[in-house]
Amino acid sequence: MVDISKLLEKYPNRPIAMFPECTTTNGRGILPLSVSLLDVPSKTKIYPVSVRYTPADVTTPIPRSYTTFLWNLLSKPTHCIRVRIAEAVSGCGDVGAASPALKEGQANGLPANDYGVSLTREQKALLDHVGEALARLGRVKRVGLGVKEKQDFVRMWTKGKRRQ
Repeated sequence: MVDISKLLEKYPNRPIAMFPECTTTNGRGILPLSVSLLDVPSKTKIYPVSVRYTPADVTTPIPRSYTTFLWNLLSKPTHCIRVRIAEAVSGCGDVGAASPALKEGQANGLPANDYGVSLTREQKALLDHVGEALARLGRVKRVGLGVKEKQDFVRMWTKGKRRQ
C-alpha cells in the first residue's frame, strides 16, 4: 500500500479518493474506518462522500453467486447512483505518524479496533466525525463489524455452499 502523504506529495493539486471502510458494504451500515485516514496532514481537507447505487442488489456480489449478480445487473433497464458530499473535515496532521503499531495496522488496511491499537482523543474524534458524516449522508447506522467479521462471513458462506 502507498502512504497518503506520498500520494499528496506526488499529486499536490489533485483530489485523492480513499475508501476508509476498507471493504464493500451492503448499504445498510458504516463499518469501522481504517486508521490510514489519520495519515492525512492537518492542512488537507477531507470530504466524506456517500455513493449509493439503486437497485441495491447490483453493488456487492456474494461468493459463488456471480451469475445471479450479473443477471440482476444487466436485466434492469436503468441504474441510479446517488452521490452526497459532506462538509470538509481537517486531518490530524502528524498525530497519526507517531505510532509504529498504527503504521503496521495501516499497512494491513485494518481498522484500529481490529488489531488493538489505542488511538489518541484527536485521532478517535477524526475517525468518529468522518464515520458519523458518512452515516448521516447514507442515512444508515454505524456498525461494529470489521474486516475480520466480513472475512468470517465469506468463509462460512462458501463452506455452506460446498456442502450442497
